[in-house]
Amino acid sequence: MSAVNSLNVGPLKKKPGAQGREPARSFRNFFGIFLLLLIAASSSFSQSARSILPGPQPVDAPPEWKTLLGIYADKHEPEKKTFVLLEREGKLFSHYPDGSDSEFAIIFDDFPEKTEGAKSPAKRIVKYGAAESAVLGACCNRIDPGSDSSKSYLVKPQRPVEELRREALTATPPEEDRSFRKPDLIELATLDPDIHLDIRYASSNDFLGTPVYTQARAFLQRPAAEALLRVLQKLKPLGYGLLIHDGYRPWYVTKIFWDATPAEGKIFVADPAQGSRHNRGCAVDLTLYDLKTGNPIEMTGGYDEMSPRSFPNFPGGTSLQRWHRDLLRSAMESEDFTVYESEWWHFDYKDWHEYGILNIPFEKLNMKSN
Repeated sequence: MSAVNSLNVGPLKKKPGAQGREPARSFRNFFGIFLLLLIAASSSFSQSARSILPGPQPVDAPPEWKTLLGIYADKHEPEKKTFVLLEREGKLFSHYPDGSDSEFAIIFDDFPEKTEGAKSPAKRIVKYGAAESAVLGACCNRIDPGSDSSKSYLVKPQRPVEELRREALTATPPEEDRSFRKPDLIELATLDPDIHLDIRYASSNDFLGTPVYTQARAFLQRPAAEALLRVLQKLKPLGYGLLIHDGYRPWYVTKIFWDATPAEGKIFVADPAQGSRHNRGCAVDLTLYDLKTGNPIEMTGGYDEMSPRSFPNFPGGTSLQRWHRDLLRSAMESEDFTVYESEWWHFDYKDWHEYGILNIPFEKLNMKSN
């Protein structure tokens, strides 16, 4: 006799008249569990989103202030006297190389400035606590690229780009004497519709003024791509999507960039003799965009800008621009990416050293999905 039969346990009997109610009850139980799981997931996403916030979101600065914010040098002693004009907590400050700040005020009255014999309105800067005032444009030169981040910073290539391209395509990447993981590149556009692309290197709107990619595509090694997707899920509840400028970069393109860039800009491009983390498929250039409007978020400087405004700790810009820059960094660091010391938009994934240098053109990466 079985243990079940010895205990006289048989099939459960339904209560009389309850036959029609059981399916409804089961459905309600299932729906209740589903709703609880949905609430728990929503709460988890909300907590993840809050955990990456760099503090309360500041109020944006007036548009007329933004046109003035930047890096300035004294016209008479440009090498000795420089400062960053920035906004912080609704006030304007000049920030000096020694780390000191001085509060400024802007008077937007028409202040006559002679230009080629004619008078024209100019904006006057008054330094608090001092007995002097000056027209900003009269005493100082602005030495950063300006405020239009939709246009790429331009350099004059050291040699014609097509000539450099021909050489790079026939060159050989450096040899590496160790074993690496097998490449597993994933096309980022296939991961989520809220990952948008702005591949500048596939257009003339890049720092060389001519396309170097033949296709506007972006790839990362699978672990890095999956981590990037988790970053996006944390940002979505806050109203932000990810705008990708670059991912995996064939080695020959790194050689073009290096050979084309003047000496003073070399800190912003990788040495092809070493290879780059982009070449390994574990580096991504990106920014935030507004999910409602689709517009890129204003940062402290433009993509690929070869100036101090590109540094991830640059003190200038507005409070809101710095907040957004820090939000991007916080979100990326939460999933094991590290920001590059000279570029707020460049992030390396933790496993970059486990992949070798690749030199596969996009045309040979026939991936349409992950």
